[in-house]
This record gives sequence, structure tokens and C-alpha cells, in this order.
Amino acid sequence: MGLVAGVDSSTQSTKILVCDAETGEVVREGRAAHPDATEVDPAHWRRAFEEASDGLLDGVEALAVGGQQHGMVCLDGAGEVVRPALLWNDTRSAGAAEDLIAELGGPGEWAKAVGTVPVASITVTKLRWLATAEPENAARVESVLLPHDWVTHVLRADGGGPTTDRGDASGTGYWSPATGEYRPDLLSLAFGRELRVPRVAGPADVVGETASGVRLAAGTGDNMAAALGLGLRPGDVVVSLGTSGTAFGVSGDAAADASGLVAGFADATGRFLPLVCTLNAARVLTAAADLLGRPLSDIDGLALSAEPGAGGLTLLPYLDGERTPNRPDATGLLGGLTRGNMTPANLARAAVEGMLCGLADAVDALRAVGTPVERVLLIGGAAASEAVRVIAPALFGAPVEVPAPAEYVARGAARQAAWALTGGAEPPQWPVGSTPAPAAAHDGATRARYAALRDSGGLRQQ
Repeated sequence: MGLVAGVDSSTQSTKILVCDAETGEVVREGRAAHPDATEVDPAHWRRAFEEASDGLLDGVEALAVGGQQHGMVCLDGAGEVVRPALLWNDTRSAGAAEDLIAELGGPGEWAKAVGTVPVASITVTKLRWLATAEPENAARVESVLLPHDWVTHVLRADGGGPTTDRGDASGTGYWSPATGEYRPDLLSLAFGRELRVPRVAGPADVVGETASGVRLAAGTGDNMAAALGLGLRPGDVVVSLGTSGTAFGVSGDAAADASGLVAGFADATGRFLPLVCTLNAARVLTAAADLLGRPLSDIDGLALSAEPGAGGLTLLPYLDGERTPNRPDATGLLGGLTRGNMTPANLARAAVEGMLCGLADAVDALRAVGTPVERVLLIGGAAASEAVRVIAPALFGAPVEVPAPAEYVARGAARQAAWALTGGAEPPQWPVGSTPAPAAAHDGATRARYAALRDSGGLRQQ
């Protein structure tokens, strides 16, 4: 085998890795920024791909796209984009989510139907919002794609129809991981009529070719690509600390959590990927640094200079609303504030602990649906923080390891491209090194204070 490329078309940027197809060794890489918004013209993603891939793809035989999940890309009958895509972190469809849950008969019915109870991030709720809020645009819509579907489709030069994969399709709210089929009745419930949807390709399928003859693999959602890039096995749970926070593990069974905490997604291999997502992760630390008037690099030293529990100071970090628990209109809370604990060090520590407690709740939710948690793998930008690495084991209740820094979404997409080249039963084995985080005694007191503040509900926007 020769070279393959993996694309991470994320919320913030396009990142591309060119890898050796046999070993996974990174040969070249490129990057280009996306607009910082919750709705984006998909043309920006194509321009970012062209910029990031300029001079990068010589010798590449296959390529796959890992993309941000849930985004709604609506096309008219000519295949043109109707309006800017609504991204996963656009919460304007929160009311639509509540309406859809009620109309189908409650959260349990949605969990049974598609493995996921709708929240504002899920595509099906965005379709309802569009049908209600922008009826003229809605009338023009003939088909709906996800971001990775759209990028893969515009790269194709062979004239074939749009495709997706089971991993990304499982985050729409109208495809069932348990049955492997679309639910057109749920599309009609949300939008008022049926829409064309992309064909669901198999994990190792080649779905087309670029103009230069590079074979295109199916691609997948970003979390599924990260799982593939890490080579997850049962017992591993990933906690990803990026723009959003996620916790997910590999399972042989489809999850259907009526509480709505766990999304019962499929993965990119034919298995399943129960997942919990929060809106607030690495940017909590950035916001704390801004509040303190200090560079982000100072947060580690400040946080580690404070005692565990931050002197009783607790941050509920719902700075951008929250997805899990589903509180899109909530804001943050700083609890337990006294004259004695109101110090920069304690505030920095509370920011790290608050962010991690939200993800520790996510890990507990996975345990509750039967996902084994034998070790936690920390990835994402905030995993580079020394304070995060030191504090996480005390809050997660499991050994923590930090994989070698890498673009795991792009790496997983590249591994899928290599799999499409071989057509084997399993993807090629690419080694992943990791470093154990320092062991620590369980910090139940900090978790308990966080839970009390969380259960108070968070401040509501007026």
C-alpha cells in the first residue's frame, strides 16, 4: 500500500493528514480555518479543503472525510445549498426538540426508534425549526446532508449521488442504529414531508473518485473517526476535551437511553458508539484565563497550586448553555464563594474541576447503560493541560491515559481510507502510544459539591 489521506472537517478548521497506509505514520499535514459561527455557508468548507490540501495529496491513493456531526446542509432540486448550514452547536431548535419529543410520545419512544432523544444539536430538530421559522426556504429543500456527506460529495468527480455512513447517519435522529434503516416517518414528522437522504455506505466501501483519481472512502462523523484513529476496544472510554466535550466507548450492542443522557450512535466499523456530549469543555479554561486576566498557560500552575476542591469553590460551567443535561438556555454558576476562597488559584482549580466533573458525569452515564469503563483515554486540546492530567483520575474513577498528541479524527479518517484500499474484514492495525496519568484517590467530595450545584439547575437566561 502507498499513501492515504484523512480529513477532519471540524467546527473550527479543516485538518488533513497524509499517512502511510500500512503503518499510519504521518507523512504530511495541512490546515485551514473555518468561520467562527454556528451557521456557515458550506462553501467555506470546500475552500478550506482546497487551501489545506494544496500541494499535499501527491501520491495519495485514497481519502476519507471525518466531519462535525449533526450539521444540517439543505439542498434544492439542482443540488444547490438553500441556506447556510446550521451546526451542531446552534441551539435555536431547542423548542423544536421539545415539540418533537412530545409528538412521538415521549423520550422513550425516540430512544426506541433511533437510539437518541432529540436535543437542539440533532439534525431532525433543525429540520423542524427550518420548516417552522423559514417556510420559504423549507419549500425549496429537496434533500438533506450532513457536513461530511457534503464535503465527500463535492469532492466526487464521477457524478454519483450523495453518500453517508452508519456512524454519522446515527446522529441525525432519522436513522436507526438498531435496524440499520432510515425512518422516513420521523423525517416527515419533523419537516412535514419526506426528503431525499444519502445512501448509507459500508465501513470499507469506496464511494467514488476525485477528479485526480483518488478513491473516496465513505467517511464518518468526527467522534466515530476519533474512535477509529485511536483503535478503541471494549473497556476503553474516550473523553475528548475540545470545543465540546464528549465521552464515548465501543459496544457490541445498540444503546437506547430514555433519559436522553446517552446517544446510541453507531461507529465506523459495524459496531456501536454510545456517546455523551457536553457543550462546555476546553473553552471553560480559556474563559477562566480571560476572567483572571492571565494567559491560558498560567491556568495549569494556578490550578495545581490550589488544594483539591478549590477551597469549596465550585464552577458549574454552563457557559454556552448545555446539551447534557439538556439545558440550552442555562448559564453558569459559581458556588461556595467566600472571602477566604476567592483567589485566582482556587478559581483556576474550580474551572478545571468543573469542566472535568461535567465529563465525569458523562462517563457515569455510559456506565449506567452497560458500557464497560476499564480505562479513560484523554484527547483534545485541553488534554495537553498538566492540571487536567493530574486532576482527571481523581474524578473519573478509572485509570487515565493520555494518547500521544495527534489529530485523531483525521487519523481515523485516514485509517478508514486505508481500509477501503485493502477491502479487508477489519481496518489495518496502526499502533497508538499513550502515557498513564498519575494515579489519585477518588475525590468524592468535589463530585458531590458539583452534583449539588448541577441539580440546582443553573441560572436561566432572562
